Amino acid sequence: MYELSAADFRFLCSLVYEHSGIVLGEAKRHMLYRRIMRRIRILKIDSFAGYCNYIRRNAQQELPAFINAVTTNLTRFFREYHHFEYLKQEYLPQLKRAGSGRVRLWSAGCSTGEEAYSLAMCLRSVFADHELDDKLILATDLDTEVLDVASQGCYPMSAVKDIAPAEQARYFLKDKRNALCKVKPEISTLIRFRQLNLLNEWPMRGQFDVIFCRNVLIYFDRETQYQVVSRLAQRLHSGGLLCLGHSESLDRRVMGLVPVGRTMFRRQ
Repeated sequence: MYELSAADFRFLCSLVYEHSGIVLGEAKRHMLYRRIMRRIRILKIDSFAGYCNYIRRNAQQELPAFINAVTTNLTRFFREYHHFEYLKQEYLPQLKRAGSGRVRLWSAGCSTGEEAYSLAMCLRSVFADHELDDKLILATDLDTEVLDVASQGCYPMSAVKDIAPAEQARYFLKDKRNALCKVKPEISTLIRFRQLNLLNEWPMRGQFDVIFCRNVLIYFDRETQYQVVSRLAQRLHSGGLLCLGHSESLDRRVMGLVPVGRTMFRRQ
């Protein structure tokens, strides 16, 4: 059995923090062990110490694969449904009544794409075809491998089982022979998938009407959480909506955001 020494564990955790902002404590040792073992087997390296030496010598080549292996990618369509219900029933209809032409949504930490496609379905359910000309969703993630999955928009049938049959028929093409379903073009064309580290500079310059950053902050330390949420708040239009994950809270130091529901905040 491969041994992960305390020194190697500290080194790998420091790499994760330096390049992603994610804090891994002792409780995550087993998770890190399992995920790095996949890289060790692929590279045919005989120990964790050997892998640490390999990544030191080949940082530019191996770091992206290392970060991809470590980051968490659990998601599903319409996860934490109350956020999407508020969008469809309250927030997006308000934008429609106000005659908003340009509407921008951001799925920050989009993983394999289910959240971004769920947002696109909300747009489709509120706005008519001719009203979607300037409605776009930016979907970003640190992990390039999950972005590849997301951009394909192809999922097992089991992934859509909780979506109403009428909505499945409206938004997905089904391949029953292979038990797969693919998001229809009228949904996927509303989304732009991009690689982005939330701790680095953000290349986009405009502001957003809606930002989803859910179950991402929990992997950062408290100060990093504050910095990220403060930056997100600054990227919201006045009245814009920020949705966080069910186990995440808003730092008291973040100014200008008021709660409008469970883990939902609007910019004043």
